[in-house]
Amino acid sequence: MSEPVEGPRGQYHALKDERPEHAFLSALERGRLHHAWMLTGPEGLGKATFAYRAARRLLGARPDAGRGLLGSDPADQVSRLIEQDAHPDLLVLERRSEGGKLRKNISVEEARALPEFFSKSPSMAAWRVAIVDAADDLNINSANALLKTLEEPPERGVLFLVAQSPARLLVTIRSRCRRLAFRPWPIDEVAGLVERRLGLPPGDARALALMSGGSPGRALDLADQGALEIDATARALVLGDAPDEAEMLRLADTLRGGEGQARLDLLFDRLAQAVSERAEAERPEAWGGLWYRLMRIPGEAASLNLDRADVLFSTLADIRRARA
Repeated sequence: MSEPVEGPRGQYHALKDERPEHAFLSALERGRLHHAWMLTGPEGLGKATFAYRAARRLLGARPDAGRGLLGSDPADQVSRLIEQDAHPDLLVLERRSEGGKLRKNISVEEARALPEFFSKSPSMAAWRVAIVDAADDLNINSANALLKTLEEPPERGVLFLVAQSPARLLVTIRSRCRRLAFRPWPIDEVAGLVERRLGLPPGDARALALMSGGSPGRALDLADQGALEIDATARALVLGDAPDEAEMLRLADTLRGGEGQARLDLLFDRLAQAVSERAEAERPEAWGGLWYRLMRIPGEAASLNLDRADVLFSTLADIRRARA
């Protein structure tokens, strides 16, 4: 038996929100399938999973109604080829490289492969399908290369753009796509799922659900990233006693390496939340300005390749000034 494929490529379960699948199937069955679909909503709601489910249907995988509206049989040849990234009529653009590492963005060279891909007739199926996961990861050059494909819609071709932050995309890209919105779950349902999956106490599960904004996938990822511990640290920095210097040095060490930027992003998100709560209680003029800086700093650190430890200690100085 083959190893299960991780990520949305290997997911076959039915999605909780069936409205996007209803809309897609209705267009397909009426012969009015749009050439480009933008899948929007917070991270972790199943947008990429939907894209693969729709791709399997378009590429001819055997349907399985027990797995939802767009359910397909995992044992079908089409499903297996897609899992192995070996289907000739499917092209996927993503930041993740073969080694599993995340690159900075989707390159213009990859985006330029789209027109050539869609210029060819389908090899095995009735359609050719491309998935961009995520369109937020396109730089300006790769976005312009993608736009050329949208300006000349391919025959028998469908493009799925996963977008956490569609407002960051070119207006000319957004205007050429049909949008499918994926809505957050109720917080109680996310908390229940986290509690069942991870065996966490109800309070911890609810805290992760609130941090996720109603995204079950995001809540589970936050648990893996140690978000509860990071949130406690952030609250101590903003709301509690002055931190121990040795403890801050240990925190700075966790920001190094390949996962350091993601950890910095999470830390500053939790710092911003704690600062927001303090601004509501006292001196909003001091804390409000800090909140804006906290929201901006991680992106600047990534784009300018700043030393993350320096960023942390500079921010700690800002927090001390705001508390004074």
